Amino acid sequence: MRPPAMFASLLLGGAALMPWAAVAEPAEAPAWVIDPARPGDSLPPAGGSLFDALFAEPRAGGSGHRLPFPFEALLARVDAQLAGGSLRRVLIPLGRSLQRTAAGPEAFGFPRYLAAVDAEPAPGALLLKDRLYIGYQEKTAVLEVISYNEAAGRFEFQLVKDYRAGGRPQVFYANRHVCFACHQNGAPIFSRALWDETNANPAIAAQLAAEGRGFHGFAVARGVDTPYAIDVGVRRANRFALTQRLWREGCGGGELGLRCRAGLFAAALRLRLADGHAPPFDAAFDATVAQPLRAAAARQWPGGLAVGRSDIPNRNPLQGLDAWPEAPEARVARSHVAALFDPLLPRPADTVWRADSPGALAEAVAGLADFARGGEWQPFEAALARQGRRLPRAEWLFECTPLPASRASRCRGLDAAGGVSLRFEPAGRIEGLTDAASAPRAAIVLRPLAPGRWQPAEALRLPGGDGLDEVDARGLAAGSGRLRLMLRPDSRALARVMDTLLADTAGRALFDDRPIPRADIFAALLLALGAPPAPRPVQPWPEARLERAPGPGQGSATRGVLAGFHTWCAACHLSADSVPPNFLAGPADQLEARIRQCAPRIYIRLAMARQPAAARDKTPMPPDTLLPALGSDAARWAAGPERAALEAAVAAMLHAETGRAPDPETLLAGGYEALRPCLARR
Repeated sequence: MRPPAMFASLLLGGAALMPWAAVAEPAEAPAWVIDPARPGDSLPPAGGSLFDALFAEPRAGGSGHRLPFPFEALLARVDAQLAGGSLRRVLIPLGRSLQRTAAGPEAFGFPRYLAAVDAEPAPGALLLKDRLYIGYQEKTAVLEVISYNEAAGRFEFQLVKDYRAGGRPQVFYANRHVCFACHQNGAPIFSRALWDETNANPAIAAQLAAEGRGFHGFAVARGVDTPYAIDVGVRRANRFALTQRLWREGCGGGELGLRCRAGLFAAALRLRLADGHAPPFDAAFDATVAQPLRAAAARQWPGGLAVGRSDIPNRNPLQGLDAWPEAPEARVARSHVAALFDPLLPRPADTVWRADSPGALAEAVAGLADFARGGEWQPFEAALARQGRRLPRAEWLFECTPLPASRASRCRGLDAAGGVSLRFEPAGRIEGLTDAASAPRAAIVLRPLAPGRWQPAEALRLPGGDGLDEVDARGLAAGSGRLRLMLRPDSRALARVMDTLLADTAGRALFDDRPIPRADIFAALLLALGAPPAPRPVQPWPEARLERAPGPGQGSATRGVLAGFHTWCAACHLSADSVPPNFLAGPADQLEARIRQCAPRIYIRLAMARQPAAARDKTPMPPDTLLPALGSDAARWAAGPERAALEAAVAAMLHAETGRAPDPETLLAGGYEALRPCLARR
C-alpha cells in the first residue's frame, strides 16, 4: 500500500521524513518500517518490558510483579523514576479503546484513565520517557500497558487483570494481532488536536465534574497542554522503530557496519551534549557513516522507509448534544465509534525516510539521540567533562566588527569556528550564536573572570559537544578585533573513548546488528571513562505469560462453513479476553450457539466489506490491515466466496430468528451499540 501524497511530513530537527508530494516518485514503493500484518510473537523474543522491570519483585525461585493499589499509588511509583516531572494524565470517558463500552451508561462515573511519561529519568532510574503508557478501567479492573523492551527493540503490549481492592493482579502479555489492528506501527496511538475525547474538552470536563467524585488524583478539568504533550510524545515513540531499523539494517554488516553504528552513536551523543545544536557533519562522518548508510539503504529500500501514522482523527463523542441523556440506552449509544473515526481503519504512512533526501543523516542521528539518554546520562556527562579537562583546550577564533549605535560586536568564526557567528556584548552576553546546521541558541550570560575575560554563568556546551570554558575579549578594541572562545574538548575525549571501545572485543560487540543496547553502551562508556557504572539490579524477569482461552477451542473439530470462522477470525476472537469478544473460545459443539448470539454484530461487520467505504457505519472484519496475514486483501475479501459464505451463514441464523432476511440498514436503525452483545451476559 503506497502512502498518498496528501499527508504532509513531520519534520523534526532537520529530518528527512518527506511528504510524498515533496520527493520524486520512487521507482519502487517504500517498505513499511513496521508491517501491521506482521505483529511478531506476543511474548517477548528477548528481555522484557519496562513495566516488568519497574514492578518486578524477587520471589523464591524467580520473580513476579508487585503492583501498588490504588491506581494513584501505582502512578506514584512511576513518578519516583522521573526527574522534576510526573506522568501526564488525562481522562477519556467515551474513547476508542477496547474497554470503551465497559462502563456502559456510567461512562462519566468510570472513565478510562490514561497516563503517559514524557519526562526525563532521575539519575540512575529507568528510561521511561515516551516509553510507558498505562490505561485503566475501574469497571473491568483492567490495566492496559504499552511499554518499551530495549532488548527486543520494540514496544510490548500487556494486560493486568483483577487490579482492584482485594484483588490478585495478574499480568499477561497481550495478543499482538489484536493490538496491531489499531496500533499499526507497533507503538502507542493518540488523537489529533483538539483532543475532544479527553477532559480538555470543557463539555467532557463539566460532565465529569457533575459526578462529584475524585478520579485517583486526575484533574477533572485541564487545558490542551497535557493531551498535546502526550500527542508529541506518542509521535516521538512511533519513530523508535525507524531508528532501530536504520541501526540494525541501514549500516549494513561486517566491519563497515560496525563502525557506521559506532559513528552514529557518537554523533547522537554529541547532539545530546550540545542540547540539539549539531555542527555540520565532517569528512570522517561522511566516510564512516553517511556513505555506508546511503549505499545500504539504496540497496535495501530503493523506495524509502514508510513510517506508520500514530494519530487518529479527532472525535467529539458529545457532538450535537445539549445535555447528557437520562436514558441508559441513549448514553450507551454515545460509545459508538463510526468507521470514519475507527482506529481499525488502515492509515497511510505519516512520512517516508529516503537516504538521498536532504537531512536524511540528521534524522538518523536525531532519532538515535532519543536512545542516547537515560538515568546514566548525568554520570556519563560528568565523567566525560573530567576527561575533557585533562586535554589541552580547544579554541574558536572570531573576527569581530562593531555594530552601529551599539557597543556590541558582530563576530564571524574563523578556522575551526568557520560557519559560526555570534553577537558579543561587552556587558557580558553572547546572543544569536548559530551555525549552518542549527537555529540560534538562547542568549549566553557571562560573568567576569578577569579584565576582558569571561566565563559562562551556567555550564553549557557548544555545537559539537565541547564545553565553553572562557570567553577572551582582550583582542577587541572599540568593538573591533579578535574574540576567542576557549573550549573544554569533550568531543575529543568522546572520540578517544569510542576508539577505546572499538579496540576491545566486548566493546565492538556493542555495535553488532542487534537492537540498540543503550544501557550496555553507557555502562561500557562509563567504565572506559574511569567512572564505574552504578550496579544494575540482577533478577530474573517475571514470567512472560499469555492467558489461554477457556475450553479447548477446537477449530479442527468444526466442520462446514462454521470452520471458516476459525480460519478468518481466530487471530483475534479465540482468546481468554472478552474484548474483542472471544466467541470462538470454548467447546466446538457449542460454536454455533456462540455465533448465533453474536450474529447481528458479525453480520454487520461482514456486510460492511461489500459497502462503499464512504457508506460504512462500521469498519469491516477482519480488519483490512490484517488480511495480508491471511493471504487476502480488502478487495479480494469483499468480493470473495469466503466472506460471502460467512455472511450467508449468519444471515440464515438471523432469518431463522426473526423470519426475515437481515439487512444492515434495518439492523442499525437503533445504532450499532444497541445490537445484542456478542457474549451472553452471565
